Amino acid sequence: MPAMSKSAHVSETPATRWLRERQVAFTEHPYAYEEHGGTNVSARELGLDEHAVVKTLVMEDDAALPLIVLMHGDCKVSTKALAREIGVKRIAPCKPEVAERHSGYQVGGTSPFGTRKAMRTYVEASVLDLPTLYINGGRRGYLLGLEPRVLSGPLAAVAVHCALPIDA
Repeated sequence: MPAMSKSAHVSETPATRWLRERQVAFTEHPYAYEEHGGTNVSARELGLDEHAVVKTLVMEDDAALPLIVLMHGDCKVSTKALAREIGVKRIAPCKPEVAERHSGYQVGGTSPFGTRKAMRTYVEASVLDLPTLYINGGRRGYLLGLEPRVLSGPLAAVAVHCALPIDA
């Protein structure tokens, strides 16, 4: 998948720098960001299936060690299933200010690429089956389109099974 032309290029972020350094092809998809709109808004604005929009969630385990979970936009994380699968007692979302301190990104613009701190990264296994996924590029209102193999390859995300429907 070729990168977009310079005319559509959005300024560099730590995420795009990380991808370019690893020669990972991606497309850039800026959109009108809405506060607390989440993947529903980005999917709507870009005409995408929300299932293909992957959210980057910064969480922590019972030892307060941070980790990243990559989840379909139309699903939520079963923290119990994730904790059981990775062998910890508890997983909980980080407070926004803690997530920002760990990732270096503003909540709503968090990317798993180029984070301030190296963190264990987990990806819902079915995300890896998508033909193309759309994930935050390190800024609010900015998604990147890329092949899922980037998550299991250069990012070294571990596949897990912890998705729940949003309404569950």
